[in-house]
Amino acid sequence: MLPLEDERTQAYAEVFTRVLENLRRLLATDNDVLLFTSSMTGAFEGALQNLLSSGDGVLVVSNGAFGERWAAMAEAYGLKVTAVRHEWGHPWDLERIAAAASDTPGLRVAVGVHCETSTGMVNDIRGFAAATAPLVTVVDSASGAGACELRTDQWGIDVVVGGCQKALMTPPGLAFTSISERAWALHRQARLPRFYFDWTEAREALQAEVPRTPWTPAISLINQLDVALRQIHEEGMDNVLDRHVRLGRLARAGVHGLGLRLFSPDEDRHAAVTAVKLPADIDGDAFVNLLLERYGIQLTGSQGPLQGTVLRLGHCGFVDAFDVLTALAAIELGLAELGHTVAPGSGVAAAMQVLR
Repeated sequence: MLPLEDERTQAYAEVFTRVLENLRRLLATDNDVLLFTSSMTGAFEGALQNLLSSGDGVLVVSNGAFGERWAAMAEAYGLKVTAVRHEWGHPWDLERIAAAASDTPGLRVAVGVHCETSTGMVNDIRGFAAATAPLVTVVDSASGAGACELRTDQWGIDVVVGGCQKALMTPPGLAFTSISERAWALHRQARLPRFYFDWTEAREALQAEVPRTPWTPAISLINQLDVALRQIHEEGMDNVLDRHVRLGRLARAGVHGLGLRLFSPDEDRHAAVTAVKLPADIDGDAFVNLLLERYGIQLTGSQGPLQGTVLRLGHCGFVDAFDVLTALAAIELGLAELGHTVAPGSGVAAAMQVLR
């Protein structure tokens, strides 16, 4: 238990600035990082507010629910959205994206989702940044940061928006944004209304004699994020990413062992969540409820056109191999209870072969 400190003191400023520096290390960036007391959706809106003016063009690449959310947000702000849509769960076509970026007049910003958790798809962010290089790039890394490779500066990403409750192992309520010099230059031209999420206000507060946020922060959450980030960096980012890769392999092997079909690709890049196509005779929503109520295992279904047909098994953050094995055992028991024939122990046995 840690006491709630006054965020305006020099002692607390040391905690706050350490969190920001550790977020820079996590994102592999030397850019400014701003921290907000908010859901990630708030910081997503903030990126649009701080980069654009009414009527500006935005390129949104979508292959799932969260890409579609970005398109809807941009339209709500009166922006001209050019959406490069792909079938949900399918990889991005970088040639289509590059053509849209170069051939569409009036575009200022390109937005892409790193880990599209609605489908388990981890998108090619390095390729996205290259394909949209003339535009300021915004990457939604809600569930990618801390679980999947992300090299902000090396890949030329201008803005990364993420949050604390996925691989960063902290209760929800904090969001962060990294901002390149090119994004700051666009920000100075932007005229959309903003107040709480104003990047200039946030940066000026950081530059005060006692660095802080311009508005009252969630002190207890920042303390928890401080502990989580220190734990991540003590393990080492390369080790953290390798651990997530191993967990993804376990999950995918177990799914195959259960005789189920993967919805997300069978590739090591997909290390935060594994999406599974459920048998046609299984109601996905009822199955998720059964796993929670009967076995105490919280998995989730998907959204939109995939609702009720796809199961998602998250394995990012404070998760180990035994958590994945337990989830696989629960899936087997749930399938059997709903009348779907599964060889006893088949999922766990297949995963154990990988673990060995």
